[in-house]
Amino acid sequence: MTPIPIYQPSLLGKEKEYVIDCLDSSWISSKGKYINQFEAAFAGFVGVKYAASVCNGTVAIHLALIALGIGPGDEVIVPTLTYVASVNAISYTGATPVFVDSLADTWQMDPDDVKRKISKKTKAIMIVHLYGHPCDMDALCKIAKDSNIFLVEDCAEAIGSKYKDRHVGTFGDISAFSFFGNKTITTGEGGMVVSNDENLYQRSVHFKGQGLVKNRQYWHDVIGYNYRMTNIEAAIGLAQLEQVDEFLARKKEIAERYASSFNGTCIQFHKSHEDVYHSYWMCSILVQDAADRDKLRTHLEKAGIETRPLFFPVHTMPMYSAKFQNFPIAEDLGWRGINLPSYPGLSNEEVDRVVKVVKEYFGIE
Repeated sequence: MTPIPIYQPSLLGKEKEYVIDCLDSSWISSKGKYINQFEAAFAGFVGVKYAASVCNGTVAIHLALIALGIGPGDEVIVPTLTYVASVNAISYTGATPVFVDSLADTWQMDPDDVKRKISKKTKAIMIVHLYGHPCDMDALCKIAKDSNIFLVEDCAEAIGSKYKDRHVGTFGDISAFSFFGNKTITTGEGGMVVSNDENLYQRSVHFKGQGLVKNRQYWHDVIGYNYRMTNIEAAIGLAQLEQVDEFLARKKEIAERYASSFNGTCIQFHKSHEDVYHSYWMCSILVQDAADRDKLRTHLEKAGIETRPLFFPVHTMPMYSAKFQNFPIAEDLGWRGINLPSYPGLSNEEVDRVVKVVKEYFGIE
């Protein structure tokens, strides 16, 4: 039986055409027409004024924090239920990550816990739109405004996600996206920093290009980074972006098929809640008993179906666990959750096969 991977990119557009054009032109590094074209097209898609391409999603977060001037002595509030890169990027700057719990219904960061964690050292709130479901942006924007602190959006998993018909990535002072191979659109590796603030955009461009000053060759006035995207990656990204609406529509169809199939069973599907467009980067479920999570994954693996566990809460990892902390909802979700195959090329028959094997484990007819 043909294996079903957790994710694989769809490369059926003009990716090859654009990459060959790069090779024929010899513009294969961090200069070339596709860089500007991709940045402009992505900014237009999200609805922001400025976009700066970078070499991966993790450095996009780091660059956003650097552009804001966050560093030693500062605190950044971040959900513990996230991919570790969100937290590591804070640590790269020398700032301290301050964890908050999640909401049981949406799985997103808890605004009330954010309020409790704000201190005199708090410089920013890092919002993570987990698995493509937007956070409560009304509440979080109000908290940031009332406390006079920055709002950073980690949109790595949320390309195309919307809160009240507005794209995520447009609420924060600065935001970061990822184009890794398993993201909704991919450049292989790659990321983007976006903002409506011209100064933050210019700072991002300055720092990502080794701190090179304008109008003077090989003169650098800050310690910068080599975070640039290549023209080849941008060419792939542009071709992918041309298909993004199709990808999002198909992923929604897959999610609806899973949700309908698990409705009325002991399996809880991560559904979309009011006022949001959930882009379903991953289609995820919760089992009732954490003891069944890994057993179910093994059962699926034997049937040729790849899965992933939900992210382990970062505060439980060795480098962030020196101080005991308890986040009951994030921990409960982290121990019970599974990501199922959800890529655009997944057929309805393959979705049904995944559902059948899950139900088989639990003896559901």
